[in-house]
Amino acid sequence: MILYVVRHGETEYNRTNLGLGRRDIPLTPLGEAQAAAVGRRFAGVELQRIYTSPLGRAAAVARSIAAGSDVPIVVTDDLLEMNVGDAEGMTGEEMRAQFPDFLRSWVGPSPEALPMPGGESLADVRGRVDQFLATLRGSHDEVVAAVSHNFVVKVMLCRLLDLPLASFRDFAIDLGSISTFMIRSERVNVLSVNDTCHLISLEP
Repeated sequence: MILYVVRHGETEYNRTNLGLGRRDIPLTPLGEAQAAAVGRRFAGVELQRIYTSPLGRAAAVARSIAAGSDVPIVVTDDLLEMNVGDAEGMTGEEMRAQFPDFLRSWVGPSPEALPMPGGESLADVRGRVDQFLATLRGSHDEVVAAVSHNFVVKVMLCRLLDLPLASFRDFAIDLGSISTFMIRSERVNVLSVNDTCHLISLEP
């Protein structure tokens, strides 16, 4: 199986560096342009299925990928972003002021079991990601795309590459990026990570 993992495009929260989890913030005009560019990148790719988070910013990218084809789009909560709880909509400065103890632990060596204030942990996200990957491995599809969010994509990379969850910090996953993997039984080959070549024309 070839798996394309796509991060959604820009939202106003991304643009202004606010915490973003489950809040259904729409794409900005740049985010819409990124979604269109992702769609063009997949022109000619014969996908059997597109999976997407139910949040609008991801679903918009999934629709762009599917445009002009009859590829089915499957909406799944397995690809929902981490519930960041009280950090939703906060600036980094506000987080440091209100949750200093959490942040000290979050940057430590073992953040996976630490829940966001009022929200989920990386281990919770891992449970959903593992369920999604099990679904893929149980299917007969050969080429699929999954559109999701920052934490989910990073946790998925850790799981595919058999890395500890703390390694999520080692990956840069840009808005509108595509990471590509070949999954063969229990073996995974990395074909690309954080590919943004299709977005070059959008740079100022």
